[in-house]
Amino acid sequence: MKDQTVLQSKRLELFSCTADYTLQAAVQKMVQEDISCLVVVDNQGDLAGIVTRIDLVKACLASDNWGQQLVGNHMITDVITAPPDMSLGEVGQLLLTYHIHRVVIVRAENGRRVPVAIVSAADLVYHMARE
Repeated sequence: MKDQTVLQSKRLELFSCTADYTLQAAVQKMVQEDISCLVVVDNQGDLAGIVTRIDLVKACLASDNWGQQLVGNHMITDVITAPPDMSLGEVGQLLLTYHIHRVVIVRAENGRRVPVAIVSAADLVYHMARE
């Protein structure tokens, strides 16, 4: 597992939204897809941020009209990323170093950062179980 690259892991999906999504729409998408976060992209498909279940819970507890608020006001913009050729072991080190649950995998294209996948701690455990 440690030496396998992100591209080789094959258990990757990416669900995204834009910053102008309402939090209610984000909640609905997360529940429908049974996921814990959405990658936020701009109109060109470049990485803009990430919004997680915890971000949504914080918004809900802070305001009665949380559902009408925009993802862009609650997303994390300082996203830890990795290239597709990074090993799963290296991704695991990023998770530990930054105390995070997921890393967004981005492909560099002419100065752009295009998200192509997410690798989470759950994905690493899945691959550990398959060894």
